[in-house]
Amino acid sequence: MKKLLLTGFEPFLNYTVNPTMKIVDELDGLEINGYKVVSRILTVDFLLSGQQLLQLLEDEKPNVHISLGLAAGRYKVTPERIAINVKDGDADNVGNRPIDEPIQPEGEPGYYSTLPIRKMVDKLIENGFPSEISNTAGTYLCNNVMYEALHYVNTTNSSIISGFIHIPASHELAIEHGKVPSWSHEDLKNSVITCISVLDSNE
Repeated sequence: MKKLLLTGFEPFLNYTVNPTMKIVDELDGLEINGYKVVSRILTVDFLLSGQQLLQLLEDEKPNVHISLGLAAGRYKVTPERIAINVKDGDADNVGNRPIDEPIQPEGEPGYYSTLPIRKMVDKLIENGFPSEISNTAGTYLCNNVMYEALHYVNTTNSSIISGFIHIPASHELAIEHGKVPSWSHEDLKNSVITCISVLDSNE
């Protein structure tokens, strides 16, 4: 059986919970569409999160890697098309606040996801989950880890299929923050399972 590395993030900024944590925790160890899911939580730290993910790729040697991130304010599940070589944004959980810094000084300007993102979007919509491809993962931690993983894959000639999916806020967060579009936890989790369902375990 093939292996899928699935990562989420700890809470960050003014979000006291992160729905990706609960999703990856509940999917850890499950067998979905011919893949054994191995789940891990990444820290919201510009300096450490990429290193953590690269160590996981080395240790677990997955066939597929998917990182999940919260995009509070989005109302659709949005597989990301591209990661760019920039880190910039609000302070992370330990106070790092890079401005216009490259993630990898010698890296490419950007890397495209190698996940079947169009198939994911089509299947999500078919199953009743609003979805579209996103053409920007931002410049915060989500883009940071997506870029680090794809840089690793591209520079080591790795066969790992890798990419990133942003999900909306949960109802729990919407109640806490007010005017934030949200989904139920079960719909968020099932949307991730739907994305996994289009992966070709025979490749």
